[in-house]
Amino acid sequence: MLNRILELLADGQFHSGEELGETLGVSRAAVWKQLKKLDELNIPYSSVKGKGYRLQDAIELLDKERIQVALTQRLDILEVLLDVGSTNTYLFERASDHMGKRYAVLAEKQVGGRGRRGRQWVSPFGKNIYLSLLVSFAGGMAALEGLSLMTAIAVEKALAKLGIEGIGLKWPNDVYADGKKLAGILLEVTGEYSSHCQVVIGIGLNLALSSSDAESIEQPWAELRTLKPGLSRNDVAATILDELLLLVDEFQRNGFAPYQQYWSERDIYHQQEVRIISAANEKRGKVKGVNRKGELMLHTEHGIDIINAGEISVRPVN
Repeated sequence: MLNRILELLADGQFHSGEELGETLGVSRAAVWKQLKKLDELNIPYSSVKGKGYRLQDAIELLDKERIQVALTQRLDILEVLLDVGSTNTYLFERASDHMGKRYAVLAEKQVGGRGRRGRQWVSPFGKNIYLSLLVSFAGGMAALEGLSLMTAIAVEKALAKLGIEGIGLKWPNDVYADGKKLAGILLEVTGEYSSHCQVVIGIGLNLALSSSDAESIEQPWAELRTLKPGLSRNDVAATILDELLLLVDEFQRNGFAPYQQYWSERDIYHQQEVRIISAANEKRGKVKGVNRKGELMLHTEHGIDIINAGEISVRPVN
């Protein structure tokens, strides 16, 4: 019932408890109990005597059927959740029961969304894209080299299809707009190193963030709403998922190598001096692209150093 109430309130207009009850075929008391759950989900709403209830912001709820109809690539299972700890964790816990299947999860809200290096991913209700895809690989973990870069390319290509140009990529797997982070990617793997394994590919993309939503974000951030007003959240979700499925197919056939140059052309730090920061040390050098495995090639005073993705940070020198 909560989903139906949210659908009715999604226009941002006032609706009386009586009106909601009549539409849903329940009592006003039952409506009130459901509305109290909005507090638990931290969904801001107003209650005004004589007018009723309204969400503080109009939202576009995710529509499973609309997204499925828009897909052109094979997907075995699609779930749309009201709220979840983390879409990645949700799929990771179910991976063993779905070997060989392509299983995607979208959520309206994450209470434990996370990015690389254990950082929190800000995930307010009904505003952004929180997407995870479970995929099986026969070649083991060694066959996954470059997959995180390929995922970032899928996001960039999807945004281009939506009419948003000039999107940049940051090694190993971030998506930038105007020098600010727009989307992040987190891959988690389970299975054997040299045989069958499963990967959960997680994508968090900022569609519409308020300044209060973003208070805990510690770096410059971008949102799609500013880049292209009026975008449909369902169109964004479907386009990104479809492009991701397509690029996963290409990756399973040919690996990352065919996109080596494509990445470098969109790398926001290509041919720039950067700092590679890890817990153990810091390196400086000029970014010279990526190799066929998706590893960063850094030109230092000692020659070309090959940098593997891991618990590191890439920052400009200036």
